[in-house]
Amino acid sequence: MERARRDPEAFGELYLRYVRSIYNYIFYRTGDPEEAEDLTSRVFLQALQHLPRFQERGLPFAAWLFRIAHNLVANWHRDRQRHPVLPLSENGHDRSPERVEAALERQEERERLLKAIRRLPPDRQQLLILKFVEGLSNAEIARIMGRTEGAIRVLYHRTLEALRKELTREHPG
Repeated sequence: MERARRDPEAFGELYLRYVRSIYNYIFYRTGDPEEAEDLTSRVFLQALQHLPRFQERGLPFAAWLFRIAHNLVANWHRDRQRHPVLPLSENGHDRSPERVEAALERQEERERLLKAIRRLPPDRQQLLILKFVEGLSNAEIARIMGRTEGAIRVLYHRTLEALRKELTREHPG
């Protein structure tokens, strides 16, 4: 960490270590690969700019990056609410008829789950992404989210219960 403050190549090593995790986190929060790329680059730009002021104080570098990412995603969502963006229609790829139905079913399930997750409060979305996408422990998540490990366990249980109810409500049985 100290080396990265003085040596740009050392920061490059930190970038390579964390870029995939930060991108995945942002992608699952935005659902847009281009926006995720843009926001990921902004996370590392901000980190580089503020690196001289970073002090660990019990918060690891990865947690600091996730906090920056969280703040940028929150701002992105706020901006989207103020100025909605209409996506351009995508040009579909031809597929064999046998595979179309299975692919559509998988896509519908994925979309249903992502929609249900996006209806959760932002802290619960963040928890699910950090737990399932990044595979972080409750202790690591607690540091990133600024909560106790016990609070994370409770939030996790409540989040899964809320998600189950939401998915059951949409498609009972």
